[in-house]
Amino acid sequence: MIVNKKKPNPIDIHVGSRIRLRRTMLGMSQEKLGESLGITFQQIQKYEKGTNRVGASRLQNISSILNVPVSFFFEDAPGDVPVSGGLQENSSSYVVDFLSSSEGIQLNRAFVKIGDVKVRRKVIDLVKALASEEE
Repeated sequence: MIVNKKKPNPIDIHVGSRIRLRRTMLGMSQEKLGESLGITFQQIQKYEKGTNRVGASRLQNISSILNVPVSFFFEDAPGDVPVSGGLQENSSSYVVDFLSSSEGIQLNRAFVKIGDVKVRRKVIDLVKALASEEE
């Protein structure tokens, strides 16, 4: 007997990855998001993988908890017209990839804690110099 498992819809996968991105940017666990929604962390896992589709009212609740507009979850969606109104305009997939990585999250959290603009500029210059050495 052949079991034909239905593959998740690409939009559901995208929305789930954006939920995960924003949740991790905030340093929020799946458990904490689940508690806020009155569901289990396993359900959050299924949403983030795109295995389970997020309903409209649930997505509205998630956007409220994660403090982003609903449109944030559809930015750069596959086969879709660009949507504005999210965290940044013209966001690119490399930014999403960066912020989805453990290193990217750590670097972002540390960087935003630097209050001095001159120090921030020096950090950027340092990273650029290190990157050019590897080329």
